[in-house]
Amino acid sequence: MIEPRPEFLPVDVQLECLVRGTVDVVTPDELRRKLERSHRERTPLVVKVGFDPTAPDLHLGHTVLLRKMRCFQDLGHRVVFVIGDFTGMIGDPTGRSVARPALSTEEIQANAETYRRQCFKILRPDTEIRFNREWLGPLGSDGFVRLAARYNLARMLERNDFKRRFQAGQPISLHEFLYPLAQAYDSVALAADIELGGTDQLFNLNVGRDIMPDYGLESQVLLTTPLLEGLDGVDKMSKSLGNYIGIEEPPREIFGKLMSIADGLMWRYYELVTDVSAEAVQGMRDLVEGGGLHPMRVKEGLAMRILTEFHGEPAARAALEEFQRMFRDRKAPDDVAEHRFALDAGKAFLPKVLIQAGLAPSRTEAERLLRQGAVSLDGVRVEPGTLELRAAPGDVRLVRVGKRRFAQIRFT
Repeated sequence: MIEPRPEFLPVDVQLECLVRGTVDVVTPDELRRKLERSHRERTPLVVKVGFDPTAPDLHLGHTVLLRKMRCFQDLGHRVVFVIGDFTGMIGDPTGRSVARPALSTEEIQANAETYRRQCFKILRPDTEIRFNREWLGPLGSDGFVRLAARYNLARMLERNDFKRRFQAGQPISLHEFLYPLAQAYDSVALAADIELGGTDQLFNLNVGRDIMPDYGLESQVLLTTPLLEGLDGVDKMSKSLGNYIGIEEPPREIFGKLMSIADGLMWRYYELVTDVSAEAVQGMRDLVEGGGLHPMRVKEGLAMRILTEFHGEPAARAALEEFQRMFRDRKAPDDVAEHRFALDAGKAFLPKVLIQAGLAPSRTEAERLLRQGAVSLDGVRVEPGTLELRAAPGDVRLVRVGKRRFAQIRFT
């Protein structure tokens, strides 16, 4: 995270900080003009970001966006953290093949409280937190009809999620079309200059940009940030997919999860959720690829940085020492056999790995060992029931079954 700086730095300096690491900027010229006006008039820009409280905790994937919000704050701009207690009851259809189940008012309120508390682990204490029921509730049926009249069905069906479902003959509930309109009205209510979101939110963000002139407002500028892959290295981090790291999970859990990710994925985590420079990350990568630095040491450094930010250095140090103690006490003998295993589209079927390495005589026995939590990778227990592992060619993993049976797997 950048250090707090004097407010309203020169526009070129602000631009460099703000667009670094973004995917979409709609549009760069408009962003420059807004920053120039802000600098000239000494008034902060209104930067809006929405979070629907669909799960009780923020996870590392959310922090990619939170860190960009903090960047705007450190440059003197006004960041509004919008908790979608109204839109959460509709359910964001983004990336869905079916309608998202609606949450109850009680579930949303409980989740919203954890969001309100946890966001300050990254954002400044002066962050403005608003709930969109504040303006969407009073809008009423008349207001929603007038809002819906400002957009058309053809534009909605340009959205990839809706288009795929429509072409496949899958149902689309009418209330799902209300979601991007309701999110767009958030920007109207706040007179947002800029809206931030993940790359999967680009359509929703553009709806707000499109309707703002109808309300006599200048269109907002859009900035999107990358989506952080979850522990499986494939899908974006999500509680519903179980591939997440919650920022308030116990330190030992966070440490263990980070140590379990594929070697190739750790560079992505360094890039998106730490302040380590691109040059320093490349330097570590060169050392690892040249054999001068073990990937485990790099992952330990990653886990230490993340834990220190969310739990403090003492907790991070204790988690490191516990992990190293467990790994040291259970480390493999010097003569452990190495086996090569061919990946299938970046995946390895763990029962097959165990059989090929001589650690299980059959698929039935291998699956039993995995169900019982008797298998570990690089000193970290495989979650019971896990049958697949993401890896990249060249990755080397130490597999242990029980206390004394080891094998080293080199993926090809």
